[in-house]
Amino acid sequence: MMDWQGQKLSELLMQIMLVVFAIVSFATGYLAGSFQLMLLIYAGGVILTTLVTVPNWSFFNRHPLKWLDPIEAEKHPEPLPPTSKKKSSSKHHQKVDFSGHVPLLVKFDQQSVGSQMGLI
Repeated sequence: MMDWQGQKLSELLMQIMLVVFAIVSFATGYLAGSFQLMLLIYAGGVILTTLVTVPNWSFFNRHPLKWLDPIEAEKHPEPLPPTSKKKSSSKHHQKVDFSGHVPLLVKFDQQSVGSQMGLI
């Protein structure tokens, strides 16, 4: 498994290689006047980039993560789920007080609306 620095290095290599192959393939295709040659060079670059960056090579694992042994993990039980206390306010959920607002309900029928608009 790739470590975090290895993932960052892999992504950086991918970006650099794809940009370099794009520039080289465009320049070669332009100078040769061949769109097919440009696509073949870029496709080869994509395949080479995939072979370099996707597999889990050893140079991507220079900083391995240290995991707890199963015996050590059993010594530290998982935290209990939170109790059912409700918080009065939180960052994402705030109570809104609508007590000062009274909804206004108005009933419209077609005849009164139509006569007011001059349609009937």
